[in-house]
Amino acid sequence: MSISSPLSSLIFDNHFIGNLPADPVTDNTRRQVLEACYSYIEPTKVNAPRLVAYSKEVAELLDISEQDCESALFTQVFSGNTLLDGMKPYAQCYGGHQFGNWAGQLGDGRAINLGEVINQHGQHHTLQLKGSGATPYSRTADGLAVLRSSVREFLCSEAMFHLGVPTTRALSLVTTGEHVVRDMFYDGRPKEEPGAIVCRVAPSFLRFGSYEIFSARGDIDTLRQLVDFTLRTEFPHLGAPCVDTYLSWFSEVCDRTADMIVHWMRVGFVHGVMNTDNMSILGLTIDYGPYGWLEDYDPDWTPNTTDATGRRYRFGNQAQIAQWNLFQLANAIYPLIEQAEPLQKILSDYAERYTEKWQAMRASKLGLSIYSEELQQSLHKILQLTETDMTIFYRNLADVPCEQSDLSDDDLIAPLIDAYYDVDTLTAEIKAEIYAWLRQYQQCVRQEGIKDKMRRITMNKVNPKYVLRNYLAQLAIDKAEQNDFSMVNQLLELFRHPYAEQKEMEHYAVKRPDWARNRAGCSMLSCSS
Repeated sequence: MSISSPLSSLIFDNHFIGNLPADPVTDNTRRQVLEACYSYIEPTKVNAPRLVAYSKEVAELLDISEQDCESALFTQVFSGNTLLDGMKPYAQCYGGHQFGNWAGQLGDGRAINLGEVINQHGQHHTLQLKGSGATPYSRTADGLAVLRSSVREFLCSEAMFHLGVPTTRALSLVTTGEHVVRDMFYDGRPKEEPGAIVCRVAPSFLRFGSYEIFSARGDIDTLRQLVDFTLRTEFPHLGAPCVDTYLSWFSEVCDRTADMIVHWMRVGFVHGVMNTDNMSILGLTIDYGPYGWLEDYDPDWTPNTTDATGRRYRFGNQAQIAQWNLFQLANAIYPLIEQAEPLQKILSDYAERYTEKWQAMRASKLGLSIYSEELQQSLHKILQLTETDMTIFYRNLADVPCEQSDLSDDDLIAPLIDAYYDVDTLTAEIKAEIYAWLRQYQQCVRQEGIKDKMRRITMNKVNPKYVLRNYLAQLAIDKAEQNDFSMVNQLLELFRHPYAEQKEMEHYAVKRPDWARNRAGCSMLSCSS
């Protein structure tokens, strides 16, 4: 049952379900859904929803007032208990490659789309509840989410946006007043945890796997309907659907994906589960599961315990995995194009474009306009000589004087000392290599004629002061599980301005503490995290 409400600013046009084939079966039973892009399904009602936090910026994007956000109705709607007029909930059908292997049908197993809204600027946004109950795609799972994973997703969605990283957004986080059983470590010791629901927001939640599923099944008619719909709604500037437009679309998807990965690398973000069902067709970061931020600079680090052995989704491999995923998308749309060569060329161009974008980003992190392979290779080496905090190193590098050529070695390295986890490991040999690199860096800055003041300003715009380190999220989770949501909201406020100094928040800009080095939730995470 739907109702009219003060949330009448939400105008639903539901173009996804209005233009694509629906699952004719309406029972909520786990099954293979054929020749359909979605299944109608309503969220599971919860006992005692409570609002933890909401994003003012996302609310504004949707034309929702702060007064509405703080109303009891808002909590009821975004816990799935109440449907507004125009809401037509559904779960999407898609497939995907998981850890390099085709997994078949996956779909929205614990996500339910409330509908698509159009704001006063004519922009479309899909409202999706994550953790709102079982769907036909849940397989053997319950479709629910726990508070710890929901806090992590809510905070990271908004932190990434303010860092300038393409991402889905998060409108709200509510607890359900119910418990969910989870085996966090997959060790046969499940326990009850507080349940929660995040309302995620994006222009579209279509993934690479949305197209793969129909191609894999040989259902080319539905594939064509979905691709043509995507072009009309999300890429109208490319023109009417035809083979050339399909190719232009694939090329743009490659470009957007490259941009997203470059931003990940810029801020030290590791997705952790880059399966094709977790790759947005819009080039947005999607599905915040076992993600993490580089603490010490280690290109081989992955936050995902499931990936601990193979490290397929490690930090330094993200660009290559993105290309592999794009190759799977190319295979999926091939039946609409039936020409391998242009698809292969676009994939080859991706590698070149990514490299260009990556080099420009790496130069900008040093406050330079010219990329120096020698300088970057030396930097890559010294960052790994001893445990070095990536975020602090780049941020503090802006304070290293470059206009003066007569500084002592100790004065030169002084701004960077806070970036090292154990200063005692800085042997004379290691220090000598760092000094040499800093002198080389000074020379490059002087050659470009960049003044220290301007360099500091430009560097501090691309090198954040604050990132959502795993231990910070865990501290917020610890409090939230005791019904204290203060740190969730404090971190939400902090990450609205991750490049600003925020002197009163300096204690959130420090290295990971020793107690967090191996604690669950602070280092590596499972897929249930």
